[in-house]
Amino acid sequence: MTYDPERHHRKSIRLPGYEYTQAGAYFVTVCTQNRECMFGDVAEGQIALADPGRMVESAWRDLPEHYPGVALDEFVVMPNHLHGIIILVGAGPRACPQGSGRPQGVDGGPGQPQGVAPTLSLPDVVHRFKSLTTARYRREVRDSGWQPFAGRLWQRNYYEHVIRDEDELDRVRQYIAENPLRWDEDPENPEVAQAAGDHRGSPLRPNGGRL
Repeated sequence: MTYDPERHHRKSIRLPGYEYTQAGAYFVTVCTQNRECMFGDVAEGQIALADPGRMVESAWRDLPEHYPGVALDEFVVMPNHLHGIIILVGAGPRACPQGSGRPQGVDGGPGQPQGVAPTLSLPDVVHRFKSLTTARYRREVRDSGWQPFAGRLWQRNYYEHVIRDEDELDRVRQYIAENPLRWDEDPENPEVAQAAGDHRGSPLRPNGGRL
């Protein structure tokens, strides 16, 4: 069965009435258009990033430097998607436990007081990340001969999941860290989606049951 991007796609899953500018921790998955594997390969449970993957990783890692009120926790760049935890600074202890040592950029940058109200919503952060990486990728297609993409680099939608407490945060961290080990069964893997006959969506969707 041919992989069909019209069937094998993730619908936007948003929490009705939830204010996405409020402080908290969010699990985010962003996928390339048509699940094209453009960022690297997985071998023996290890991700080996190509130059485009390293560009995406660098852009994600630099988000807190450019956007006060945004912090990062665990993340991984996979061949055709990125999983990451974004923290809108000011989260309480349930969503952003103290003492973990993992969140980056929590002070919001030089001169920015700790706990400052975030200036960007979660959709704003993801949109800017996608726009930045798309522009950089297009430049490298022109200058360095990177593999071109048709239409857009990223899917229009993305998946988000509100992390509600410390236990869930730890489970999401573990899932992200172990994602390369599960590539052969990952629903984002086009070969897995093709074999299943349908795209099953992110493991954190309500019908996914992984967490």
